[in-house]
Amino acid sequence: MATQALGILETHGLVSALSGADAMLKSAEVTLIGRELPGDGLVAVLIRGEVASVTAALDVGAAAAALCGAEPVKRVIPCPHPEMEKLLPTLG
Repeated sequence: MATQALGILETHGLVSALSGADAMLKSAEVTLIGRELPGDGLVAVLIRGEVASVTAALDVGAAAAALCGAEPVKRVIPCPHPEMEKLLPTLG
């Protein structure tokens, strides 16, 4: 999975994060790799997939989170450095 793009959707509140995550997973061929709780009510959801799929999924996820009243931030990292794997959560 190291060559796949990394997508990050960060928002305030669990409801908006779950709504965004659900929308992302339903809208494109992406894999949920985890979530982070940086503090102050922020929730970051991380996905993996091809660059176009991650980009499309983040657009849909951000729109879904915004419907919950959040102001989401999204970011695509097209080709993360292999050392980034040490920072990412693993599901399982």
